[in-house]
Amino acid sequence: IHVLPQDYIVDREPGIKDPIGMSGIQLEGNFHIITGQISAAKNIYKCVEKTNLKTADLTLEPLASAKSVLSDEELEAGVVLVDIGGGTTDVAIFHDNIIRHTSIIPYGGNIITEDIKEGCNVMRNQAEQLKTKFGSAIADVSANNEVVTIPGLRGREPREISVKNLARIIQARVEEILELVYYEIKASGLEQKLVGGIVLTGGGSQLKHIAQLTEYVTGLNARIGHPNEYLAKGMVDEVKSPVYATAVGLVLRGLEVKKEDSEQDAVTSTGGTVSKSKDDKKDNILQKIKDWLKDESDLSDF
Repeated sequence: IHVLPQDYIVDREPGIKDPIGMSGIQLEGNFHIITGQISAAKNIYKCVEKTNLKTADLTLEPLASAKSVLSDEELEAGVVLVDIGGGTTDVAIFHDNIIRHTSIIPYGGNIITEDIKEGCNVMRNQAEQLKTKFGSAIADVSANNEVVTIPGLRGREPREISVKNLARIIQARVEEILELVYYEIKASGLEQKLVGGIVLTGGGSQLKHIAQLTEYVTGLNARIGHPNEYLAKGMVDEVKSPVYATAVGLVLRGLEVKKEDSEQDAVTSTGGTVSKSKDDKKDNILQKIKDWLKDESDLSDF
């Protein structure tokens, strides 16, 4: 799906971020390669085509979210993006404006809802409402005598759910997810270089006190990422929610692709020749590597 450069080695000289313009005989590179199931990717293309739209590119979810919620300073200083979705939690670690590590954790908001359903013995839609309206990621902040009344089934007596017990169920699962996130941070080897801390986004990041629990589990400072910076004034408040971080990032990526295509068309229409910039040359090299990887994996029909 993606071939992301980490650094280059020119004539055995390591740690070079941009080799273009250098003179040498031997060029090597370290790349972060992101792969995915072919069947899943094809299904995404089919779904989009059924809406009479055309897919420009396939983008990893945390990369799209990062584009909408992370600042340039955070990307340079070192930051962990944690996108807590419904089915999965996506982790992307950046340092020196380069993505260094990615991971997909197979737990998200849906499994928290299932825990509440089983722990409180309620219907799934009631469990979802309890999570979003009264849930908290830290149980100690809830009062012992605070309860929520939910209607019974078909004339049965209403039931009372302890808010503190509800928070205990949520905290146990969120702690498990955050411990897996912390494991990925340690596996990246960048734990001591993440000045920007952790940025939480996605629907699961709307849980109360989840930023405080994240700081407690990982020892890194944390904040909630909203895509406000790239939205025009007057946009509806719903779009500013972390739920739409990925969607806003995909739109931003689409605008970049459209701008690049427009510039290329403008050059072609003039009939002149233009020397390629460093970024153009680098993109060309990465595209050749990506095409080569596809050929090696026998994915030419994909």
